[in-house]
Amino acid sequence: MNIRNKLIILFVSIVALISIITSLAIYFFASDYRQDEFYRRLENKGRITAKLLIEVDEVSDALLKKIEKDNPINLYNEKMIIYDFNNKVLYSSDEESIIKVDKGILDKARHEGLVRFQQNDYESVGFLYTDKYDRFVVIVAAIDIYGLTALKDLQTIMIVVFVASIIIILISGYLYVGNALKPISKVIREVDDISATSLYRRVDEGNGNDEISRLAHTFNSMLGRLETAFTTQKLFIANASHELRNPLTAILGQIDVCLLSERPPQEYQEVLKSLREDITNLNIVSNRLLLLTQASIEDSEKGFTIQRSDQLLWEAKSELNELHPDYLISIELDSLIDDGSRLNVFADEQLLKSALVNIMDNGCKYSSDHKVNVRLSHGSDNKIILQFKDNGVGISDEDKPHIFEPFYRGKNAKNIKGNGIGLSLVYRIIRSHRGKIEINSSVKSGTNVTVTLPIANHKHPAV
Repeated sequence: MNIRNKLIILFVSIVALISIITSLAIYFFASDYRQDEFYRRLENKGRITAKLLIEVDEVSDALLKKIEKDNPINLYNEKMIIYDFNNKVLYSSDEESIIKVDKGILDKARHEGLVRFQQNDYESVGFLYTDKYDRFVVIVAAIDIYGLTALKDLQTIMIVVFVASIIIILISGYLYVGNALKPISKVIREVDDISATSLYRRVDEGNGNDEISRLAHTFNSMLGRLETAFTTQKLFIANASHELRNPLTAILGQIDVCLLSERPPQEYQEVLKSLREDITNLNIVSNRLLLLTQASIEDSEKGFTIQRSDQLLWEAKSELNELHPDYLISIELDSLIDDGSRLNVFADEQLLKSALVNIMDNGCKYSSDHKVNVRLSHGSDNKIILQFKDNGVGISDEDKPHIFEPFYRGKNAKNIKGNGIGLSLVYRIIRSHRGKIEINSSVKSGTNVTVTLPIANHKHPAV
């Protein structure tokens, strides 16, 4: 069942329930009022008749019956019986003995002063009437033909009004809900028209104030992120293909040249060395692409464990010096660090070490002295701060907004060997570790990279 029909059913059900409760309340109070009013009329009529019979000597039993017979204000099928203190009938207009009065009713009327009861269609009232010398019980009964008819007419009117109201509410609800859901239907149609090739399109946000407008705004924001992700993915694939194709093309070219004719062993050795270098670079690119993918996985914390940040620094330095013995890496620990547990970070050992290696490698590679200074210290709010400072070529203001984009390389670094994956990989790894990376640099003045990571403990691995 769609939302429109659900809302209509809910709307009609609520209104119907309210109408039923209101109608029942009106009918109940109208019925109660009719009954009370009729009992008062019976009592008043009984008191007037009893006064005539008991207090006026000239009025006899026969005369009273004649008066009551021709009385225009008599109630429908009115019956009256008057009993003395011995429960003997002094007066009765109930010649057919329709009203059955037992001793219990008479005693109750004497003790309570007033009693009401019903027999078949007759509503009856009994009350105690006293004069100077005696006490009497007056029983008056009649059928409220007019009141019951009016009550039945009220019931019919209420049923007709209820059915008509439900029909009107059903029609108006259908139109109202349809009009209320029209913006949603419009959003659905617009969303259906958006595909992977048209992510540039946006959903109409309407007046910008209601919930549907906020939903459209949220969806447009998601489309913007998707468009950026798709664009980045396309560029990434194109750049990755280019970076992988170049060394493969060079390898194939060198192999084809070698196969054209026989050559001295020295030339084959030179070709093999060149091939080995190309394959090594290709392997580095492939590994970095895999690490970049791993660092982009949302649930990357699943394999995290508690690691010593200083130990990771020394291991990263050792790995880098094995590949580049000429690199000079100086590591300094803040003298205020007196607790080894405050050097712990919650991390993936391979990923975080790879990030540290990349930062150090960039600092040494782009510096003429191949030197980088590393300092480990504590920051505020339980943070570990890693600072990497070099005297390299620096980064221009034009390149700074793009330094974390995959395969992007600064203009002043074109002549230095690299593939542009390093900083984008570092950025994603640090972010996956709930950390922060900042780069302050200017051309020919070196670069200062600051990495901030949360301190981990056994109770709360990543705070």
